[in-house]
Amino acid sequence: MLKLMTRILLWNFKIPDDEKGHDLNLFCVPKHYEEDLDRVIIPHGLIMDRTERLARNIVQDMGGCHIVALCVLKGGYTFFADLLDYMKALNQNIDKSVPLTVDFIRLKSYCDDQSLVDVKVMGGDELSALTGKDIVETGRTMQTLLSLLNKHNPKIVKVVSLLVKRTQKSSGYRPDYIGFEVPDKFLVGYALDYNEYFRDLSHICILNENGREKYKK
Repeated sequence: MLKLMTRILLWNFKIPDDEKGHDLNLFCVPKHYEEDLDRVIIPHGLIMDRTERLARNIVQDMGGCHIVALCVLKGGYTFFADLLDYMKALNQNIDKSVPLTVDFIRLKSYCDDQSLVDVKVMGGDELSALTGKDIVETGRTMQTLLSLLNKHNPKIVKVVSLLVKRTQKSSGYRPDYIGFEVPDKFLVGYALDYNEYFRDLSHICILNENGREKYKK
């Protein structure tokens, strides 16, 4: 009988509450967003390096077992794609590769700068296909989706999230794999949006009051 050994990644990259970030002038930022952002808090290059390390840890932990990688749209798609690229590269260069298939689901959890009380599951393929599989899930809002997934009896569910925010609103839930632990600020970029804007921003930045007002619904 195969005994799958997994470990939870307990350490992560912590960005302190007093982190001032980096001046926008040091980076390439779309001109139409320059007046809407305070600072760059996580540059794109650092995101990519951290994502590569997460991919390595996941591949090592899964022990060659089949993974269904479930992407949470829309905010998770860029991180998901980059994470899979690194996992595929590792698969081609190690003796014990990981069989990998992909699925997608969409959650709606934000309106303006306030998190909605109810998380809406929108779309997604037939989740019964996940029965008995190992899942690495990526995205920002997890608990509603986890309860839905567990109804289909997956073998193992592991969650990888690029960002975890330190906030008093937190339920205390911690993903198994964390890219960055960040202050309680409204962050945009790298596919993280504010009312669908800023998904085309490569870096993760702090949204200022001007941006909140300009793109408010």
